[in-house]
Amino acid sequence: MPSAIENGVKSNGHSAAAKPYPPGVHVPSLTFFDSSPGQEIDWDTQRKHISFIVRSEVHGIVLAGTNGEAFPLSRTEKQELVRLTRKIATEEGRPELPITLGTTGTSTRDVLADCSAAKEAGADFVLVLVASFFHFALNKDAICEYFEEVADGSPLPVLIYNFPSVAAGLDVTSPMLDRLAKHPNILTCGSIAKVTRVAASHNPPQFSALAGQSDWLIPALSVGGTGCITGVGNLYPRACVAIYDLYQAGRFEEAQKLQYTLAVCELGFGEGGINGTKWVVAELLGYPAEARDCRRPYPKFVSKERQQWILDQVRVLEAEETRLNKLAAR
Repeated sequence: MPSAIENGVKSNGHSAAAKPYPPGVHVPSLTFFDSSPGQEIDWDTQRKHISFIVRSEVHGIVLAGTNGEAFPLSRTEKQELVRLTRKIATEEGRPELPITLGTTGTSTRDVLADCSAAKEAGADFVLVLVASFFHFALNKDAICEYFEEVADGSPLPVLIYNFPSVAAGLDVTSPMLDRLAKHPNILTCGSIAKVTRVAASHNPPQFSALAGQSDWLIPALSVGGTGCITGVGNLYPRACVAIYDLYQAGRFEEAQKLQYTLAVCELGFGEGGINGTKWVVAELLGYPAEARDCRRPYPKFVSKERQQWILDQVRVLEAEETRLNKLAAR
């Protein structure tokens, strides 16, 4: 998962009634697969997990992001994930829950096809990573032109996903974000420094910035960020939302205390990787053992020592999440 993501959103200029990216906590849902040779999506476990996230009062859900293993998923599978999520959200009385769908592709054409498929399936926003197959040819202007062309053709607002370590080192710098912020259908993404610079130059809801991890949610909020996209929300969504709510309510000491604990937990997710994240979430939420592997060739998380380490690391937040669940049930 990325060490830092800022996600900024500019209102969609394709329609007069364009909506800005919702502030708050957005959870990049894991995708669960069965143990068959084809590793098909385990729809029973997927339904349980999405229901768990939706019921936890998060402000939005991201499908087919890094945690959701976007690249191994087909376009049809991604559409089905959107439809399932919208169905569950509607059943839970949250039909308008914001859904962001990750796009993939090695060309602008491929990514635009994903954007159209996202719209058709019922998503609200699309998450777009730099198409990096020809990374050696992509200078700063070429990267900006790529995002501008995608935004021109996308029927949904585009959230720039800046994750250099999975995009051959290609980085969307602050000057590039300033250029891209001028496009009416573009949102953005980056580090705490970039969140600060974006917030200093562009006011929400015109163009906002989100943290890509919850361990620096408060720092991001303190410099004008509007929330976060956090993999920790796959296990402790209420704790993530609580930090946001406490900060917004001016209860800064309480928010900071919880932020410290969450930062320890976040290390487990970051160091554990996607396979470790999926394993520990499935272990603690009671999902089937056969649904805990990533799609190959991503390696399995089988080291008993690593499994115990990640359990110990993330459980520091378990009591607080349990307390918050009990409060919500009253």
